[in-house]
Amino acid sequence: MVAETRIYFEGDPTLREGFRVFFGELATALGRQPSLIAGDGREMAIADFLTALKKHPGAFNILLIDSEGPDDGRLFESICRPQRVDLRSKDRVFWMVQCMETWFLADVEALRRYYGKEFRESAMPRNPKVEEIPKKDVFEALKAATRTSKNPYDDRTKSKHAPRLLKLIDPALVKQASAHCRRLFESVPKLAQPAL
Repeated sequence: MVAETRIYFEGDPTLREGFRVFFGELATALGRQPSLIAGDGREMAIADFLTALKKHPGAFNILLIDSEGPDDGRLFESICRPQRVDLRSKDRVFWMVQCMETWFLADVEALRRYYGKEFRESAMPRNPKVEEIPKKDVFEALKAATRTSKNPYDDRTKSKHAPRLLKLIDPALVKQASAHCRRLFESVPKLAQPAL
């Protein structure tokens, strides 16, 4: 294994602790906790990742960002522009398709536990292939289902609710519903092995 794994993720720094719990199985497979670096937005996460490829060449640097849409087979090309991400780094780029909140839809029971008896499960999408649900529909469903005394999940409450939900959702359920999440958990421990 390489000395260090660094995950550059799109999102607020408050997500760090939630990701740390969610990636617990990954940390076990790596034999150590990966460093989690918040990009506080897509462009900053990409820029930080590109800088890390140069400044931390001995680390296994990973980029984790929202796809913002369905996987049309050209996700990597959407961020690969001149002077940006080298094609050799393609195996280090991972996607939350179509957004991080998509992962929450894979574990409705965790949402129910967090939001309590006021949670409106009937507002949740019925498609078990969560990556197929448009980002707009993910947010609308979460907002409708979580109109509770904890306040609905929206842009105002995201930084409070998202870290707590990441700690609650079951990675096994998310991997089952999200091929891109499964790829991350399966690929990173193999890719972090040093070349012989």
